[in-house]
Amino acid sequence: MNAVELVLDARADLGECPRWNEQEGALYWVDIAACALHRLDPATGATRTRIFDQPVACFAFRRTGGFVLGMRDGLGLIDSFDGPLRPVGEPVEADRPWSRFNDGRADAAGRFWAGTMDEGKAHSDAGLWRLSAGGDLARMTDGALTSNGLAFSPDNRTLYWADTPRHVIHAFDLDPERGEIANRRVFHRFPEGQGRPDGGSVDEEGCYWSALYGGARIVRLSPTGEIVHEIAIPARNPTMAAFGGQDRRTLYITTARQGATAQDLALYPNSGGVFTVRVATPGVAEHPFAG
Repeated sequence: MNAVELVLDARADLGECPRWNEQEGALYWVDIAACALHRLDPATGATRTRIFDQPVACFAFRRTGGFVLGMRDGLGLIDSFDGPLRPVGEPVEADRPWSRFNDGRADAAGRFWAGTMDEGKAHSDAGLWRLSAGGDLARMTDGALTSNGLAFSPDNRTLYWADTPRHVIHAFDLDPERGEIANRRVFHRFPEGQGRPDGGSVDEEGCYWSALYGGARIVRLSPTGEIVHEIAIPARNPTMAAFGGQDRRTLYITTARQGATAQDLALYPNSGGVFTVRVATPGVAEHPFAG
């Protein structure tokens, strides 16, 4: 039996993007609605928070220290938790005022990938962007309502990309040297009314873990896209599960409190919290951005 524990009663409006820092033994995560980047030391319970002047939706650690951030209107770099923010290039998708960055992650080659979303769910033009270590930014694919679930197979040859409102996770072939993607295909499509695929992470056996927003659970999918395990989460809206801890066998799960009704909060009073659960298979380590 998987025992799910609340490690931080954060009451986040939109908790997202948990990332374990192995050197620090700390968890970083964001609350998109609060424009906040958080740090949690699980050993002591100590927390730190930085507030930006716009939503920060995703990030990756940098190889040289600091973070690359996906924000409302573009990407940015900071050299430390409190360092000044430097924009990367021009604002992204400036012609789409409804668009912002949503989910992102670095691959094994040190490139940062981040997808956008239409906050109003009216335009099917959300894109997936790739930032090289040298600062070149390219739009790699599009056609989604909400980019989510970005993750890479252990051999860095498959890229996973979810479109949350459409209940689907896609897979692409990824050229690990050139960073090109091809052969977009459906990896798994969830039935409506049982939760929508939000953030995702991959374990060392190549299985993909998806947080089902609105479904109060996370599921483990085999490399062929079959559900092989699921874990109930005491929050209606889990947003992402990512691996951490010394052995990378602790799943850290962020959740959202936004839009919760009184009935929701009566059933799930710790909505918006950060939860953990121990699993048998370690996760793939988070790769740093090389820029």
